[in-house]
Amino acid sequence: MRGSIGCSSRRGKAIRLETERLILDLHGLEQFEPLHQMWADAAVVRHIGQPSSVQEAWMRLLRYRGLWPLLGYGYWALTEKASGRFVGDLGFADFHREIEPSIRGIPEAGWVLASWAHGQGFASEALAAALGWLDGRTGHESSVCLIAPENAPSLRLARRFGFRDERVVSFLGHETLLLRRSGPAER
Repeated sequence: MRGSIGCSSRRGKAIRLETERLILDLHGLEQFEPLHQMWADAAVVRHIGQPSSVQEAWMRLLRYRGLWPLLGYGYWALTEKASGRFVGDLGFADFHREIEPSIRGIPEAGWVLASWAHGQGFASEALAAALGWLDGRTGHESSVCLIAPENAPSLRLARRFGFRDERVVSFLGHETLLLRRSGPAER
């Protein structure tokens, strides 16, 4: 896995990362159609919510672009190097979720992959690169993720990378697991 290339300021543009098989980069217009197809796929979003409309997918792309200059971190578009094919979204955000305990100001990890990319190790590869970048760049005390209890693949992935169950929270009317991973100074 190679390191990041990009800005040195905390609140800059997205940092491009590369792994053996993936490029993690800022979302652009070229990702809109495959992003919409992925988020409209009921199998992909079964643990997250309802399939997204075109407008909802567009707003998601805009939100992803806006995270970087505001927070200094955000979501990457994952692209397979060999084919140039869109793999999915992965990164960190602060969505100001209305949950208790509050996770505002804490990088919240998230990932969603296109159906064709499931089970190929892409999420693991991308999450390793993203967490390596986060640990080396932001000085955070911890990061968190919210995962539906029935989403066994995402729970396995999160736990493999050091996220530990903290508690069950109510999120959008559903019981959701809040997992936390200590920052580099806390480990």
